[in-house]
Amino acid sequence: MIRHGQDSIAGLIIDLVAGRGELTDAAWRRIEPLLPQVDGRGRPWRDHRQVVNGVLWRLRTGAPWRDLPDRFGPWQTAYERFARWEADGTWARLLEHVQVRDDAVGRAEWTVSVDSTSSRLHHQPSPPARSRRPQKGDVNGDELEDPGRSQARQALGRSRGGLTTKVHLAVDGRGLPLSIVLTPGNVNDATAFGQVLDGIRTPRLGTGRPRTTPDRVLGDKAYSSRAIRHPLRRRGIAPTIPERRDQAANRHRRGALGGRPPAFDKVTYRDRNVVERCFARLKQFRAIATRFDKLGDRYRAGVVLASLILWLRESTGDHLSDRP
Repeated sequence: MIRHGQDSIAGLIIDLVAGRGELTDAAWRRIEPLLPQVDGRGRPWRDHRQVVNGVLWRLRTGAPWRDLPDRFGPWQTAYERFARWEADGTWARLLEHVQVRDDAVGRAEWTVSVDSTSSRLHHQPSPPARSRRPQKGDVNGDELEDPGRSQARQALGRSRGGLTTKVHLAVDGRGLPLSIVLTPGNVNDATAFGQVLDGIRTPRLGTGRPRTTPDRVLGDKAYSSRAIRHPLRRRGIAPTIPERRDQAANRHRRGALGGRPPAFDKVTYRDRNVVERCFARLKQFRAIATRFDKLGDRYRAGVVLASLILWLRESTGDHLSDRP
């Protein structure tokens, strides 16, 4: 009984802090024209700003959808809108729009830093469902999806901390996300590097091909390998990645056959901390710091939405007054 009372008081305090972490007027003016204007089912939309603020409240607090305060409208509406805009790519298009605008006016900085962080699953997923409907020839029609395959498909991997998801980012020189990739938590960073680099794609505001090639890529020792350095050089991208001790020792052991050490600029490498700061800002959203979503696509949509907020704060100047 006491526990229930404490939860109620905490929820009331959170509910009374109206406006905290919600969209500012400047941010709303940026995205309002880009939101869908027609429901597609002949019904009027509930106020977009109210619903988006409700989604942000849940992302910031990590609370269950059913605990959404009344000022944001029915929780079912907020959840359905969040899921629907994840499925049709609305959240991704909003993020792309602010990236394109900033790049067009020269704000985006193309010295890119890459890294990853892990988020632990808050609860165990439910038992795996049937992978397909029973068909003729199945043994008792009882074909279940392999649990390991199901977890991998949902970007879940078992590590020391239990089931975890790894978020891989490529950020620009200001620490704003350009590419977001999810993998199971037990996947090596170097394995996902190709996907992260391929995910950098910023269309031009006018004509021309999207920009996909950074000027320079900064990464820690986890990315020190020929399989990463050589493709970067072929694409004209300068790598700034420190060499691992075992690689340096092996090169010295081979003598002249070991070749020259890779070029490395310690001063430039100091700028890699922007990706660490980006993770710290993203994890101020509790639903990102801990994964509450069962589906990987929904969790990634939350990361995309949080990244959109970071870009909007930077471009509208609200990043000092509108913390989550």
